[in-house]
Amino acid sequence: MSEEIESPRRGIMRYALAAIPLAVFVGFAAIAGKMLYDQDVNGLDVSAIPSALIGKQAPSLTLPALEGSNRPALTAGAIQGKLTLVNVFASWCVPCRQEHPFLKELAKDQRLTIVGINYKDRNDNALRFLGELGNPYDAIGVDPNGKAAIDWGVYGIPESYLVGPDGTILYKKVGPFDERSVMQDLLPAIEKASGKPQV
Repeated sequence: MSEEIESPRRGIMRYALAAIPLAVFVGFAAIAGKMLYDQDVNGLDVSAIPSALIGKQAPSLTLPALEGSNRPALTAGAIQGKLTLVNVFASWCVPCRQEHPFLKELAKDQRLTIVGINYKDRNDNALRFLGELGNPYDAIGVDPNGKAAIDWGVYGIPESYLVGPDGTILYKKVGPFDERSVMQDLLPAIEKASGKPQV
């Protein structure tokens, strides 16, 4: 008799245990859906992840040049005293390709210097990428093992940091630039830091 009573209980427990992964998946899906909803409806940029480095001195830069790019190595001297956008990119990164036209436009802005950290990439692939899409960078440093990216707190690429002339990190963008993030976030940060409106 006791076995008959325990048998349905075991069946219920099995179903309950089997339902746990489904419940976890539904929970994650709900969170992701809420974030996308907030981004679309409320105009929130979920890629604008706060950084512990904002307001602090940028990590030092001592990266060798991308051979064949005709751009100098990425050192502290390349950004010292200049309002600089530090962009982390790679040829294998699809979103890097998507944001590249915006970087080329930004390179025309006289208030700004753009430098690149080429992340875990092959030299020939990086050169092909820049040869095909254009080179917006004033200096390019290679980061073959990702050490510089760790120092900068990179979550994933592309990622960009606006660094003031005094070396302070003013703004961070995780993910690719698009028209909205450039117009609503980056350009106002450049204007504030430079004290000059866009010409």
